[in-house]
Amino acid sequence: MAKHDPALSLLFHALADPTRRSIVTTLAEGPVSVTDLAGPTGLRLPTVMRHLSVLEEAGLITTAKDGRVRTCAIVPEALGPARTWLDRQQALWEARLDRLDLIVMQTMKEREND
Repeated sequence: MAKHDPALSLLFHALADPTRRSIVTTLAEGPVSVTDLAGPTGLRLPTVMRHLSVLEEAGLITTAKDGRVRTCAIVPEALGPARTWLDRQQALWEARLDRLDLIVMQTMKEREND
C-alpha cells in the first residue's frame, strides 16, 4: 500500500465539508470573528466551533482571543501541500494521456498502412 501523508489527509478532510470550505472562502477576505462566521451558516455556535477546530487542526486557520472575541484568520500557505499533491497528480495523468494518445495515433497510422 502507498504511503500517505497524514497532514495531507487532514487537509483534504477539512476541505471535504462544504461548510468548512465556505468558512475558508470567507476568511480569504480577511480575519473574521467566530460570531460573524456563524451567522450566515445558520448553525449553532458549538457546531461552528467544531468546524473551526477541524480547520485549525489541519493548519488552515488560526484563532486568537481578544477579550471575549475569538477571531479566525486563514493560513494561505497551508494549502501548499495540497497544491503540490494535485500538481503531481496532474503531471502523472497528463503523461499517461500523452502516452495513450501516442499509442492511438500509432495504431491509426498502422491501420492506414494496411
